[in-house]
Amino acid sequence: MINFSTNSDLILRESVVGSRRISNYWWASVVLLGASGFLIVGISSYLQYDLVPFLSAKNIVFVPQGLVMCFYGSAGILLSIYLWLTIFWNVGEGYNEFDKVNGLVRIFRWGYPGKDRRINIVYDIKDIQAIRVEIKEGINPRRVIYLKIKGTRDMPLTRIGQPLTLAEIEEQAARLARFLQVNIEGI
Repeated sequence: MINFSTNSDLILRESVVGSRRISNYWWASVVLLGASGFLIVGISSYLQYDLVPFLSAKNIVFVPQGLVMCFYGSAGILLSIYLWLTIFWNVGEGYNEFDKVNGLVRIFRWGYPGKDRRINIVYDIKDIQAIRVEIKEGINPRRVIYLKIKGTRDMPLTRIGQPLTLAEIEEQAARLARFLQVNIEGI
């Protein structure tokens, strides 16, 4: 979700939500619980003893079923750890700042830990040619606002994941185009 917050008539700053979304918490939890169940049943089949009373492994032979369940449980736990770390690091969170005072456009995002954790892209505001909106309907809808910049490829400004409604896309694109005093393409 992009939240608009205007400090003045000369600076527009849009906050971009990263990995700390309810859906990510949900899926990280579901994967962890499911994978833990698989791993516990696999270990129980090896030990021939139910580690958890409601997860019976009496009819599961360790080779091959219990071994496969241990593998899937371990893989699921690793996936869950990855999801929880992504949430903890808040990958993708940042802001888009349009500063008429200094004549700059700053696109900032947090990435994965390392030397490139801080993704900070700065353009001259004079290089912005237009705001481009891409709308594709169907099974996998795509609704994205792009910043069309002279001499480089278009820079996406909207979040990845759940698409915005048509009204939200139009409102955000129009507000941004008015602020930057450029045209909108694609609507």
